[in-house]
Amino acid sequence: MNSRTSITLPQLIALREQLEASSRRPALSRARQSGTYRSAQRGRGMEFAEVRSYQQGDDIRTIDWRVTARTGKPHTKLFQEERERPVLVALDYRRPMFFATRGHFKAVQASHLAALIGWQALKDGDRIGAFLFSEERHVELRPQSGKRGVLRLLQQMVNAPAWQRPAHQPFDPQHRLYHTLIRLRRVARPGSLVSLISDFSQWDAQVEEQLTLLTRHCQLRLIFCFDPMEAQLPQAGYYPVSDGNAHALINSTDQHFCNTYQQRFNRHLATLKHFCQQHQATLLVCATSDEPNQCLRQGAAGGL
Repeated sequence: MNSRTSITLPQLIALREQLEASSRRPALSRARQSGTYRSAQRGRGMEFAEVRSYQQGDDIRTIDWRVTARTGKPHTKLFQEERERPVLVALDYRRPMFFATRGHFKAVQASHLAALIGWQALKDGDRIGAFLFSEERHVELRPQSGKRGVLRLLQQMVNAPAWQRPAHQPFDPQHRLYHTLIRLRRVARPGSLVSLISDFSQWDAQVEEQLTLLTRHCQLRLIFCFDPMEAQLPQAGYYPVSDGNAHALINSTDQHFCNTYQQRFNRHLATLKHFCQQHQATLLVCATSDEPNQCLRQGAAGGL
């Protein structure tokens, strides 16, 4: 029986069978997948080949600014298609991810999603790497091909120190998300498919700046994990809550408070959608009570 609050290696390995079973089902119709978001399925990554003089019609995003500055004449980078695309999973293990009122912890759901991405990369012949981050540490795994690369990812997830945190330890807001994304941007190779799995707490203009820079060289996929109670408060009542330090009482009999609460979540989701539309990124949405494999297969971004 799968735990709702932790992960095990056998559990993550077993997801491979689930992926194989779902791949044998009929493909989803185009109508179900339509929308304003770019498909998560694209071609291989691109590997640097050489630098030559800039020619009219070249993409300005491929200009080699170092060579241009050195020679005084514009030069552009040329790339060749890689046989194995680097797939990088960036997985959020910060304290807000260890929460759920139904289904699995957001961190458990995110781990399932990461494992499925790893097994899909193996199936597609891609190389899988990872960037695991939490208050305790950051772990960087260079993309590696084959089953060994996937098992290395799963083992690192299971061994992450975030799973051994003391109970009721408050979240430290000094660990800003954008600091982590600076490191992620340095790790991700050009042409990589980067899947960032998070609840995106601490999303701000600095986070958007770092992700925008990332989209210039990589294909970006944001996977938003949330608990249903974060989207809408439960039925009318009084609910005690705590962050491990302070305590409060949520009054869901107050309709104005409930509306304000729901609007805040809707604004957060709308911000993610707008960013992805602006930067040709993919947005997937996965609640803690959802089936993670279905979230990845459908690629649905709107309509909770």
